[in-house]
Amino acid sequence: MLRRILLTALLALPALAADITGKWNVAVDLGGQSGTPKFTFEQKGETLTGTYSGQLGESKLTGTVKGDDVSFQFETSGIKVTYIGKVTSPTTMKGQADYGGQAEGTWTAKKD
Repeated sequence: MLRRILLTALLALPALAADITGKWNVAVDLGGQSGTPKFTFEQKGETLTGTYSGQLGESKLTGTVKGDDVSFQFETSGIKVTYIGKVTSPTTMKGQADYGGQAEGTWTAKKD
């Protein structure tokens, strides 16, 4: 009986959202083309803001973090870039990237 009560109480707790605030080093593979941009994130609740710095220059970004799901986007050189993925640990993330329909690929990130 006590076990059932504890299990019910644990399941009733809301899932804690990941907090990705900080500097991140990213490796992007766009089907043979690669890059290593740097991102700085500031998270408040589910709202994400920050900056992108890489081969396409520097840009402000916006996005969301819901549980372990992360998505963010920025515009640079006339291209809208979208990253979607998962926070896999407090210091790692991975997912898919779309560079305005011109290139698509995968990304992995490590917290600096």
